[in-house]
Amino acid sequence: MRRNASVLLLLPILATLPLTTPAASQDVQTVELREWTVPWPNSRPRDPYFDAASGFVWFVGQTGNYVAYFDPRTTEFKRYEIEDGTNPHSLIVDSRGVWYTGNQNGRIGRLDPQTGKLTIYMMPDSTARDPHTPIFDAKGDLWFTVQGGNFVGKLDTGSGKIVLAQPPFRGARPYGIVLDREGRVWFDLFGTNRIGTIDPATMKMTTMDLPNQRSRPRRIAITSDQRIWYTDYALGRLGRLDPKTGEVRDWPTPGGERSQPYAMAVDDRDRIWFVETGVRPNRFVGFDPRSEAFFSVTDIASGGGAVRQMMFDPKARVIWFGTDTNNIGRVVVP
Repeated sequence: MRRNASVLLLLPILATLPLTTPAASQDVQTVELREWTVPWPNSRPRDPYFDAASGFVWFVGQTGNYVAYFDPRTTEFKRYEIEDGTNPHSLIVDSRGVWYTGNQNGRIGRLDPQTGKLTIYMMPDSTARDPHTPIFDAKGDLWFTVQGGNFVGKLDTGSGKIVLAQPPFRGARPYGIVLDREGRVWFDLFGTNRIGTIDPATMKMTTMDLPNQRSRPRRIAITSDQRIWYTDYALGRLGRLDPKTGEVRDWPTPGGERSQPYAMAVDDRDRIWFVETGVRPNRFVGFDPRSEAFFSVTDIASGGGAVRQMMFDPKARVIWFGTDTNNIGRVVVP
């Protein structure tokens, strides 16, 4: 095991936008977008999380097998080594440390940035081999998806106990995850045309079908009206599920059926932002639910490769993202 090692680097900005992109109408605008090259090549930096307390943007290197942060004030990168074979998928940060999912060795890890110490929480079932995306609930417990292993899990961060719930379908592939105002967990079942939810009091899981059997919801978000939004990766559509009525609506994305919309986030005006990863270069797209219009389309200068997860910082009004072209990016939300 490699532990407590770190690297500190200063890097230049890769690109500054806005870019000019083909627009469907004069109302479509571009956004200011910057990218910084991560100093560890081909390490797939992904799923950045902005920590307001430190001002750092934390991320993992999935193929580089590290946890790292980027300081946008100085453009410094710092890296922490973690256990060999972890291949971390995603992370989330609180006052207790940096929590990451071990996507190839069936564990949740917690890094203390002050000491480099790792605390490991093993999956209670060996088939839950690939923890995926984490999120905290109001109690500070950690919920997460397990894509290939086909589970949704909860880590009691006080006791260290992990409880797993399994969808009633083989190959359901739980993926993106959010919590609603009542603390219910919602997630995409990417291997199916379904959205799932769990009652945290009972761990009972229920699912809701999307109308098109070809739909494959990949990432998920929730707006202040408690409606569930998802990117339909297979059909190139942005979808919305009303949990109260079961009504589903969707809109074809600007890039069309093969646009493969993936990462998504909601801003403080309840507008939906997502990235089309099936087009080259990838495109950053904004959608306003009130007007039901795609109002912003911006090319990602590095190409993107694939943007898989994003986070909105409401104080600075920016969205952070990582790319498979080895960059950390930031969009200023208009």
